[in-house]
Amino acid sequence: MADIRFDGKVAIVTGAGGGLGRQHALELARRGAKVVVNDLGGAVDGSGGSSEAAQKVVAEIKAFGGEAMADGASVTDDAGVANLVKTTMDAWGRIDILIANAGILRDKSFSKMELADFQVVMDVHLMGTVKPTKAVWEIMKAQNYGRIVVTTSSTGLYGNFGQANYGAAKLSLVGFMNTIKIEGQKNNVHINAIAPVAATRMTENILPPQIAERLKPEYVTPGVVYLVSEEAPTGVILTAGAGTFALAHMCETEGVYLGEGGLSVEEVRDNWARITDPTGQRPYENGGLQTQKFLAKAMAAAPAS
Repeated sequence: MADIRFDGKVAIVTGAGGGLGRQHALELARRGAKVVVNDLGGAVDGSGGSSEAAQKVVAEIKAFGGEAMADGASVTDDAGVANLVKTTMDAWGRIDILIANAGILRDKSFSKMELADFQVVMDVHLMGTVKPTKAVWEIMKAQNYGRIVVTTSSTGLYGNFGQANYGAAKLSLVGFMNTIKIEGQKNNVHINAIAPVAATRMTENILPPQIAERLKPEYVTPGVVYLVSEEAPTGVILTAGAGTFALAHMCETEGVYLGEGGLSVEEVRDNWARITDPTGQRPYENGGLQTQKFLAKAMAAAPAS
């Protein structure tokens, strides 16, 4: 099969001054894409800012003959995001790919976490994905082509001590994706999620060197680049780390109809094993399919008239 190429495509990668975002930007550029390297250049907790990191990545891309430009806007800033998109359109006339990778950490146990620490993490991860997506959405629809990747996390999917804010933000992106995938499909706008495990600036104080060596960002990037290719699926959660790739999805058990008249708490308790039986469980492509299941069970149990 032919190599995956992005000649003529334009990509915006947020948080691309280092770590995962840098690798995504470099690989897209190597494969022919024009890349906007967006990075606020702040600390891991979101404080400060500098364009130096983004400029360095642009220099790397230009050194091997690629096309790129730097942008230092915060993904939470409406005017900055609008300017990011305007600058890209003025320079290259289209936007085909958005990889929303920017993020920060404010880790503490929930007991010790200030609400401000919760809010800022939600703002950067959730709204810092929603705002760029909203800004490119109509452009992609008008082109009848777009590829978007949001960055979720195992913390959002499964939990992790000390990261209630981060987990809430990361799982919220899956909910965002699940609706956008439906709304974008008729215009060939696909959206997917990556749940990476990688040694980056955000994990440098957590992972020992021998583990970090096995978790290089470049071991995640091939999955991300596939998810923004022309042949990409839509609405999937790809997990990736240390060279392994897997699919995560939310499943629902088949469940059991307990009736509607006189339904009690005790009936739920007494049927818990049947309710939670994994036999026949499956993911749903949209919420309406779950509703159809509930109604089908109720109608099947109704007495014939």
